[in-house]
Amino acid sequence: MVSSSGSQGQINVTPMIDVLLVLLIIFMAIIPHRPVGLAASVPAQSDGSAGAPTRDVVLSIAKDGSFTINTQAVAAGELAQRLRVLFTERASGVLFVQGAAGLEFADVAHAIDVARDAGVRQIGLIR
Repeated sequence: MVSSSGSQGQINVTPMIDVLLVLLIIFMAIIPHRPVGLAASVPAQSDGSAGAPTRDVVLSIAKDGSFTINTQAVAAGELAQRLRVLFTERASGVLFVQGAAGLEFADVAHAIDVARDAGVRQIGLIR
């Protein structure tokens, strides 16, 4: 709008830019400098020319809470001992944990804790 004196009102953007710069500095300061999360490793590709193939160890957890290791049923009390025996033979092996659909994550986390206590160092999750 034009006033009677002929001058137009202008918005002073300097305070808005100052606020924007302060917010930019604050957000830059609170961003973590290194990512935080679980360490992940990519499986190595094998061309089939290696010696003996490594067998994967798959721990399956049924919806009722029962365990199977590579399709062999295992009692919950024997799980740690069986994993300990398996992974003393193959110290560099990976345990894959597969939970049934609809299973609570607390049950899967408990199985992972038992595996860690048994000496398993590399654990992968299967959907």
